[in-house]
Amino acid sequence: MSARPHATTIVGVRRDGVVAIGGDGQVTVGDVVMKHRAAKVRRLHRDTVLAGFAGAVADALTLFDKFEQQLDRHQGLLLRAAVGLAKEWRTDRYLRHLEAMLIVANADQLLLLSGDGEIIEPDDDLAAIGSGGPYALAAAKALLQNTELDAAEVVRRSLAIAASLCIYTNYEITVLTLPSESAAEPAPAGGGPVTEPAAPPGEDPDGALPGATVAAEEPSRG
Repeated sequence: MSARPHATTIVGVRRDGVVAIGGDGQVTVGDVVMKHRAAKVRRLHRDTVLAGFAGAVADALTLFDKFEQQLDRHQGLLLRAAVGLAKEWRTDRYLRHLEAMLIVANADQLLLLSGDGEIIEPDDDLAAIGSGGPYALAAAKALLQNTELDAAEVVRRSLAIAASLCIYTNYEITVLTLPSESAAEPAPAGGGPVTEPAAPPGEDPDGALPGATVAAEEPSRG
């Protein structure tokens, strides 16, 4: 049996009217790192929903497509789309063998979806999945309780901590944010990705963990 791709660590946080979901970029097959900058978080349904996956890459991409179909069917209502996906995931003979988990969010809700038909809305607006999920979850919880960092920075730092501990997680971190209407700010002039270069090893100019990169925006999925 051939080795299946593994991915990864995904974290979702809601704070002060802003939701952020981030993930690393590593894809591992067996003992070999096959890709360093995989896109594991994306925007869906006209940029109103964020989603991130952990698990087998091909399986997760299939679930992305199925979830987006559910969003279209339910006019972008996140909970109804999640329920629809969970039902289909459990009952479809093909889908129920997919090995992946999703974190999905809009401006008002953050949900964790699994192939067991589970739909979990965390009490503390914080969720993490994947091989480095427990490390990232603990780090994000500590940051939320002890700092005033915004949602995107909490996600970025917790992923960097997970990357220092989990062999399936790297420092190629992408974070997407989605503000509520009250928290919305104008997009940067010119559009397109806004990327913070990774700090060289051993340097920490802004107090952040070394080697982390944040992509605040990515082109919307058609």
